[in-house]
Amino acid sequence: MAIHSTAVVDRTAAIDPTAEVGAYAIVEGDVRIGPGVRVYPHAYIGRGTTLGAGCEVHPFAVVGHPPQDVKFKGEPTFTVVGAGTIIREHATVHRGTMPGSTTVVGARCFIMSTGHVGHNCTLGDEVVVANGALLAGHVTVGRRAFISGNAVVHQFTRLGELAMIAGGVRVPQDVPPFMLWGPRGLHGPNVVGLRRAGLSHDERLELRQCHRLLCRSGLLLPEAIERVATLVRTEPGRKLLTFLQEPSKRGLAVRLRSAQTVVTADDE
Repeated sequence: MAIHSTAVVDRTAAIDPTAEVGAYAIVEGDVRIGPGVRVYPHAYIGRGTTLGAGCEVHPFAVVGHPPQDVKFKGEPTFTVVGAGTIIREHATVHRGTMPGSTTVVGARCFIMSTGHVGHNCTLGDEVVVANGALLAGHVTVGRRAFISGNAVVHQFTRLGELAMIAGGVRVPQDVPPFMLWGPRGLHGPNVVGLRRAGLSHDERLELRQCHRLLCRSGLLLPEAIERVATLVRTEPGRKLLTFLQEPSKRGLAVRLRSAQTVVTADDE
């Protein structure tokens, strides 16, 4: 186990012998650091944090610090970071706020420099939070979603699987899976991401048809969701329908686009 002599490590921290803790890093009590983890110099790992195998926490990143929530009274709460996740310099991941609650970051996620994951967020596997993107408390993010730089996501919002959030936008409501949220609303399927994920032509076409029902048909949202239910045949389509039918604290982000918006060409 390589722990630099200047690192400050609480005696109750459990650190795998293959992990590294760099100079002037701080590891508080009740921390669990898995095999192959690298904690860079000046990183901070707060109380009650678990880092899965192969994680990287870069200089001046803060993981597991108390939440930015006036309701927090200092009770034990937790942070869990999945295997292979990279947390770059100056990024922040705060622990839960209610007693016994947990902030969860999935496996192989990438939290870029100055990204923020607020208390009680739940991120699926392979989520990317780009530079300066901010997730408020209680945000849920589906696997392989991409939050671009300087985007801001309202508390209690849900972002679906393979959703993509454009840079510099605010996200006040739930973004359905497989969709792209931009300055004018729900622009359509995340075509590039869907291709990279291996979705077939028929699956992508069905998702585009669902988007048209939700955003361009003129139907009220409940009616549009009913029509989507009669349309979907593929697994991605069924996932989209399930997301649309689940309870939401923020409502669904499906506002209409401007007629001047350029439509991204798909391979229909």
